Amino acid sequence: MRLKVGLLSFMFLFAGFFSQLPAAFKNNSELPAKDTAVALSEVAVVAHIKQKNDLRLEPLSSSVLKMGNIESRQVISLNDFSNYTPNLYIPEYGSKMTSSIYIRGLGSRMDNPAVGLYVDNVPYLNKNGFDSDLWDIMRMEVLRGPQSTLYGRNTIGGIINMHTLSPMVYQGTRFSVGYGNGNTFTAKGSTYWKPTEKFAFSIGANWYSTDGFFDNEYNPQDGDGGQDGSSNCDWLKSASGRVRIVYKPGERFTIDNSFMASRVEQGGYAYSLYDTESGMPGGVNYNDPSGYVRTSISNGLSLNYQAPGFVFSSVTSWQFLDDKMTLDQDFTSKDMFTMYQAQKEHTVTQDFVFKSNKQEKKWQWLTGLTLFYKNMDMDAPVNFKQDGINTLILNNINSMFQGLPAPMNTANLSFDAPEFGLLSNFHMPVLGTALYHQSQYSVGKFTFTAGLRFDYECAKIDYCSNSEVDYTYSMKIQMGQMLRPVEVKSKVSTLLEDKLTEHYFEVLPKFAAQYSMGKNGNLYASVSRGFKAGGFNTQMFSDILQNQVKTDLMTDLMSKAGSSLGSLGGAMGGGSSQSYTVEEIITYKPEYSWNYEVGTHLNFLDGRFVADAALFYIDCTDQQLTVFPGGTTTGRMMTNAGQTRSYGAEVALNGKIAGGLDLSLSYGYTNAKFVKYNDGHTDYKGNFVPYVPQNTLNATAGYTFYRVGNCLDRLSFRAGYNGIGKIYWNEENSMSQKFYSLLNASIYAQKGAFSLELWGKNLANAEYNAFYFVSVGNTFFSAGKPANYGMTLSVEF
Repeated sequence: MRLKVGLLSFMFLFAGFFSQLPAAFKNNSELPAKDTAVALSEVAVVAHIKQKNDLRLEPLSSSVLKMGNIESRQVISLNDFSNYTPNLYIPEYGSKMTSSIYIRGLGSRMDNPAVGLYVDNVPYLNKNGFDSDLWDIMRMEVLRGPQSTLYGRNTIGGIINMHTLSPMVYQGTRFSVGYGNGNTFTAKGSTYWKPTEKFAFSIGANWYSTDGFFDNEYNPQDGDGGQDGSSNCDWLKSASGRVRIVYKPGERFTIDNSFMASRVEQGGYAYSLYDTESGMPGGVNYNDPSGYVRTSISNGLSLNYQAPGFVFSSVTSWQFLDDKMTLDQDFTSKDMFTMYQAQKEHTVTQDFVFKSNKQEKKWQWLTGLTLFYKNMDMDAPVNFKQDGINTLILNNINSMFQGLPAPMNTANLSFDAPEFGLLSNFHMPVLGTALYHQSQYSVGKFTFTAGLRFDYECAKIDYCSNSEVDYTYSMKIQMGQMLRPVEVKSKVSTLLEDKLTEHYFEVLPKFAAQYSMGKNGNLYASVSRGFKAGGFNTQMFSDILQNQVKTDLMTDLMSKAGSSLGSLGGAMGGGSSQSYTVEEIITYKPEYSWNYEVGTHLNFLDGRFVADAALFYIDCTDQQLTVFPGGTTTGRMMTNAGQTRSYGAEVALNGKIAGGLDLSLSYGYTNAKFVKYNDGHTDYKGNFVPYVPQNTLNATAGYTFYRVGNCLDRLSFRAGYNGIGKIYWNEENSMSQKFYSLLNASIYAQKGAFSLELWGKNLANAEYNAFYFVSVGNTFFSAGKPANYGMTLSVEF
């Protein structure tokens, strides 16, 4: 509460302070003559380093949202943005570290992302930091298909570009507050100044809080859950700030520095145990605290120099991420086990780009050098509690005793403490460098593109996993005419410690041909190779260590109680259906793809109506899949499917038909299946790749009235529809989410500097699932958000 009040006070103070500055410093002469709201909707001046400013002139499939549409459609997260982008699916579940992104049949739920994220040309390499609050975003873009030739690692599915509002483009002060159901409160304030033609700066802050939309029904008094003990599960508080400084000492040279910091605190995970009888998820019901906390800091420095024959750009960034996740990992009311994962990461990136700057030349070229270093330290202990000890270890062992001849059938094993820990620490540095080039040559109406990237990466892991268990072994032995109890107390200490290094060298080509139809648009065809880095399965170490503890326990027990226990050798495997070792599962391989694409960008009615369409085919080898090993294992792991293929299409129509009417329609279709994938138990050939929606559909219509009598300067109505599905949840394709529909609407009214917007999302309160997973042999779902509505009051001056 103190943070909320302090932030509000800060924004009111700086807004009031700047409003009192002399008019000469406000530089009102730079503002457009028309009203501010309309001016902002037209702001779209961005500095692309590697692409043309108009992406529709490039031989690729892309989608763009400008600032007016971003704000009128209440796009405050990447999930909201995906609703308006064909074949891009970003489900909302879990916490802000989840950031699962799927595009054209490719995606990732853990470790390296399949889609790259860039903010003001700065790359974000850790997807734990992808999901942040969006505010004062001038332009959002999606480039579909592999962008690996120019952008490198983890852009096998494409990239998302975000450009924040620049003080060189817009000057003024903006403030808004909002309130919605779920006791959701938002507030943001920002100011943009350009004291001279050479210098501009901006300062802004944002706040978001909500009580959430799901309750944890666990009641400690009855132990089985119940409404009487329900509490908010998915509450969230987040705050962020941004300072941007732009300096142009001359016509040729620009220095642009952006500093951002954010803090996230949120509650647990709304995961419901699947009811096999009803075939529906039950309520959220788990007994141990769960939540997520993240602090992130980023600074990006961009330099741009326009020489007579070329343009030189340099982007240098430093990022710091400190996050902590706490989980009731069994997600039930039982005392099974909990997990704590803390990460601290420093990332430094450097990108140098030289490119030609004379657009009239037939040959356009671009050459770049990229360097990055990422250093992560992770602490990930798993704490086994009484129910977990009994279910996963002791019950299995003691049941085997009962099947042995006397007196072994009287034996019993117990742990001396109700809990024990599986401790894991990881140090994981990654170093990478790349050299790349792209040339475009025009012959008449044709433009041919060829690019090549040489990419090297070195990834290391230094791990230390350990555990200590105090146990008691008891058995009744024959002493004369009587059976007398005998107890043996002992301790088992287990240690797994090693270092591993992986080297990757990749050659990533790209080819494209484009035919220009002048002002009517263009046609294109392209072939490109995609690459997604390999890595290490840290989340399976709890299972690896657990199995080793069982083995060490058996060895120690046999040495204490005698060789008669030898027949129990197979009993110590716990509930897992298979045994795992570090050598077998610690690493997973990189993922590769070839993307074949044809498409078009068309213009009608003097550019007031535009159409974009693309057909694609993707051949993917070693696709990385997140899987849940069989049996009662506690972790998840990344594995490589042998081969998958995806094909599909994207269509987008946008236009202002007449007067204040604007329409948009987009549709994406993806058919992604396994060509070769056998996990040793099942052959999944011909099955659909899980978590990938087959259809994404959006239709939006808006109408704006200007100068409504003497009451309003602007009145807008907007209605939207989103359709998503079908989504298969597992490799067997035995569980799925059918196609579902979401309805959205908003009403916007503006008078002078003030505006009020009423908005709603999922107004029909559609019920659907956003996520599926397995833990300890149980199936869980995460439901999508119910109806969400509210109002936003804004002022700009």
